[in-house]
Amino acid sequence: MHETYNVFVINPGSTSTKLSFFKNRQEVCTETVSHDAERLQQYQSVAAQTSFRQEILETFLNDNRIRFRHIHAVVGRGGLLKPIPSGTYRVNPEMIQDLVEAKYGEHASNLGAVLADRIARKAGCPAYIVDPVVVDEMQPVARLSGHPMFQRKSIFHALNQKAVARQAAEMLGKSYQDCRLIVTHLGGGISVGAHVNGRVVDVNNALDGEGPFSPERAGSVPAGDLIGLCFSGKLEEKKIRKMLVGSGGLIAYLGTHNLKEILERIKTENSETERVLHAMGYQVCKEIGALAAVMQGDVDAIVITGGIAFAKEFTDMIQQYVSWISRIIVIPGEAEMDALAAGAYRILMNEEEEREYN
Repeated sequence: MHETYNVFVINPGSTSTKLSFFKNRQEVCTETVSHDAERLQQYQSVAAQTSFRQEILETFLNDNRIRFRHIHAVVGRGGLLKPIPSGTYRVNPEMIQDLVEAKYGEHASNLGAVLADRIARKAGCPAYIVDPVVVDEMQPVARLSGHPMFQRKSIFHALNQKAVARQAAEMLGKSYQDCRLIVTHLGGGISVGAHVNGRVVDVNNALDGEGPFSPERAGSVPAGDLIGLCFSGKLEEKKIRKMLVGSGGLIAYLGTHNLKEILERIKTENSETERVLHAMGYQVCKEIGALAAVMQGDVDAIVITGGIAFAKEFTDMIQQYVSWISRIIVIPGEAEMDALAAGAYRILMNEEEEREYN
């Protein structure tokens, strides 16, 4: 076993690429490279950006004097794959093919494994992904929606939810596998998951619009009204989808998703702004309460995380509604790079077995 393990982390976003280099779990250098929107539009698909982004990775390594032979593992952000259990997955040809072909959807995160594989081949080391958004550990009863044509899907902030769940378990003096937690991720989208003995047995689909409305997403809207709109001829499918995901929630009601700006408005006694923000918190609490019922009230802690968790006014509101259920643990932010690196280190240190995508 090595005395030192070096891990290179790659997190591609729609308009940026985040890069970090870790030495023995400590981040020693990091950079977020922004990409010109017009430059990206020149590429016909996300996969077509691979060589362009690879040059950025190699420039980062060169600028920081990191040689390929000094890298022990490369880990990329997991993209849209078929539903898989939680864990750290070795990048293999089947995974690359599904991501390059966008078999399960196209997103910038699909490049994570592809880029990690390219660097890992040069470094002669393994490439991994960790807890992509398609992690699926839902119990069978949670999959039924109400009609056999529609099955509930597990698409949520798995990477951050799993990472903070492990942190919370440590704070409770337990292992993650021995805990029963409700984890609430508050970001541009909101996901609330029931973590039972190391598995997320139920969670709202935070991408397509289940659950609470969020800064950018409409959440669960009245089905009858949505059907009426779809067949009214007023809006085409693309605009309706945008209305639900991207331009819904706080943006639709208040014209902004900037929580700092919204809280400043409330200070000037704008009652409608306060009502909308309260409604978002109210719906989050309803989702937490629903999962508490699923867990039969046996909840070790409710964990609140994500960018919005920095806003004490909002987390206090949630606590007022749900603190009777269990202890509240607030872990603000979304430490994606640390969570990705930690997944690779668990494999390198033989704390966990790598998984195979097939």
